[in-house]
Parts: sequence; structure tokens; C-alpha cells
Amino acid sequence: MGDVGWRGRLGPAVGIAPGARVDKFEIFFDLVFVFSFFIITRATAANINGTQLLHASLVLAVLWWCWVVHTVVATRIRIGEGFVPVLMVVSMAALFCFALALPQAFQDHKEEAGPIVVAVSYVVIRAIHLILFLHVVRDNPAERRQLLRYAPELALSTALLLVAALLPTHIGDAGTAAFVRDALWVSVVLLQYGTGLLARTWGWQVTSAEHWTERYDLILIIALGESVISVGVGSNLLGQAPTWPGVTAAVFGIFFTAALWWVHYDLIGPAARIALHASLGRARVLMARDAYAYLYLPMIAGIILFALGAEGIVHDIAEPGVPVTEPAHGPNVPMLFGGVFLYLLGNMAFQLRTLHTLSWTRVATLVVLLAAIPVAMPMPGLVALGLLTAICVGLVFAEVVLMSEARHTLRAAVFAERTTHETHEAAYRARWHGQPPGTT
Repeated sequence: MGDVGWRGRLGPAVGIAPGARVDKFEIFFDLVFVFSFFIITRATAANINGTQLLHASLVLAVLWWCWVVHTVVATRIRIGEGFVPVLMVVSMAALFCFALALPQAFQDHKEEAGPIVVAVSYVVIRAIHLILFLHVVRDNPAERRQLLRYAPELALSTALLLVAALLPTHIGDAGTAAFVRDALWVSVVLLQYGTGLLARTWGWQVTSAEHWTERYDLILIIALGESVISVGVGSNLLGQAPTWPGVTAAVFGIFFTAALWWVHYDLIGPAARIALHASLGRARVLMARDAYAYLYLPMIAGIILFALGAEGIVHDIAEPGVPVTEPAHGPNVPMLFGGVFLYLLGNMAFQLRTLHTLSWTRVATLVVLLAAIPVAMPMPGLVALGLLTAICVGLVFAEVVLMSEARHTLRAAVFAERTTHETHEAAYRARWHGQPPGTT
């Protein structure tokens, strides 16, 4: 095949098979990506206000779009095979720099290098994606032409972020400069997600529904885990001797986070995975885009938001000298309940798009969450946290009882599929018993 040079020695890029699953290198990449969630939470927690929340939302949206493009590339080639990991390590380094610079992304670069680092890192990340996609379609003129349809989004979003980093420093009025910078970031987000909607199925395919759904499910699990870490670190639970109120708050945090995990992964997530497997062609691509690329974003945003609220409440509860009867301060309660509300709302939209159903238990829970915010605000922080935990656990209990038949049917189907798959795998690997691969 004429393989020469470093690419030849590392091996060629390998395409995705219809039954492919996520490989270990992709999980490694995602751990670096989720570090950005932690940085967004930390930067916002330092000074919570409306402007900071807007900036966090814009950064998260741009960051998420980079990850969506990355997953689209991963639908065509295996990220952990051949020469591809070398390029992905470069992308990971750029992503890490992007995350480190996020707290200064909206500051004047004459004083901080953050805006420039963010813009340059974004350019590198998107360039790696483009290089890999060009490699995938190099032998297909029709697909190369399709790829050109995405060129305006790539070029304009890159240019807008560079302008957002450079232009405000030449504007004398600080308020005007901040407005211009924010407007340019908003333009980037609208351009990215608008292109995704207008492009529809241009040159895009989801070869392995299993790989696509597993990739998004893993990033959501990692985000939930990051929220636990963020609360533990930000609330200073590790920096002082444990107290009974602090331990109780920590237990509540684990319980309601686990309940949110259950809300998606017990029934909705597995059923949606089957629905994506059952769809083909254009219908599969549109479902993958709408349900996963777009509707996972509000769930991720909800996780970050409730982590901010939980962190503030737990910090006050665990702080020595603060009475346990002290009400929660500032916006912590609205962020805590609002984040869970946003997560459930995104999950309901996901359920509607993939399964074409809505659960009345979840609609009722959203109403209860909204009604609980004014009730919980004057409460002691520990009581407010306990109230939220009761609501989330109550939702799980209600669905386990009321949807038992659907759960058992789904579990049986998933178990049958898994058993069949594992049987075929075991039969294939049985040939290694006499002569393991790679031995002579």
C-alpha cells in the first residue's frame, strides 16, 4: 500500500464497523473534555451573577459543539487506531489549554492571555477535526463536496472568536467592549447550531448506533461524576473535619445525583438506544442530531447549574461556626432546583424525540420543582437539600412502581441482546485457546 513515514509506521486510519463500540482512547479524550466542565463550574462559582452565568452558557455551548463535531468524526474512523491518536493528542492538548483559559475568556487580553488562548485553541481543535475528515473523504469526490458545505461555519466561527479576542481591546469604553465581545460569542453559538439545523443530513452518517449512543451516555455519566467532585472540592468538605450536617449534606448530594442518573439510564436511555438502532439512513441521522447532539446540551447545562447551587449550600452547611438553621444564601436554591429542572426538561425532550412519549410523572415533577423554589429559599440549606433529594428519589420510586411492566420488558430485551452478543464473542475467542493471536 506504499505506507511510508510516521503515518505508515503507526498504521492507517480504521473505519467504524456497524457494531463498533467506544474504545478506551475515546474515554481518555472525554476525561480531558469533562475537565472543562469542572473549570466552567469553578470559574462561575467564584463570582455568581447574571453575566457570569451568560458567559458560562456561551463557553459551554461552544465547547459542546467542538465535542459534537468530534463525535461526528468518530462515526467514520476509530479514534484510537493507526495514526489518529497522534492527532487526537494534539487536539487534547489544545482542549486542555482551552479549558485552562476559560476563566479569562471574557477579559481584556492586554491584561490576560485568556481570550487569545481560547481562540487559538479552538482553531487547533477544529483544524484537527477538519484534517481527519478530509482524510476520511479523500477518495470520495461527492463527500468532499459535501464537506465544503460546512466550510462557512468553520471559517466564520473561527474568525468570530479571533475577533472577539482582539477587537474589544481597541474599544475605549469598557461596557461597549464587553457588549461587543458577548455579541460575537452569541453569534458563534447561533452560527454553529444554526448550521447543524440547516445542514440536516449533508454528508453525515451514523454507521454504528451503538457507538453513538454509548459515547453520549458516557459523557453524561462523567459529567454527573464531575458534579460530585465539584461539590466536594468547592464546598471545602475535604479541607476540614467532618461534621454531622456536612456528612448529611454529602449523603443527600449522592442520593439526588444517583436519582438523576436513574432517571435517564434506567429506562429512557436504553429504550432510546434501541430506537436509534431501529432507525436507518436519514431518520437515524436526524434522531442522532436532535436527541443526542442537541438535547444532551441542556442536560449537561442542568448538571453544571445544580452543581453550582449544591456547592454553595454544602459550603455553608459544612462551614464551622455557621448555624445549621441558617437559610441558604444568594441564588443557591434557585440554581439547585433550576438545574435539576433543566436536566429533567432536557431529558423529557430527549424522550419525546426518540420514543415519542412523555411521562406524566416527570411533568408533575417539573411542576413540583418550580413550586418548591419559593418554599425552599427561606429554609435552612440542609432542609432545602433534603427537599430536593426527596423530590428526585420520589420520582424514581414512582416510576419503578408505575412502570414496572415496561421496565421488565425492556430489561428482558436488553438482556437477551447482551447474552447473544456475549455468546458470539465467547465463541470467536474460543479459537485463541489453542493458539493465542500474535504467537507462533
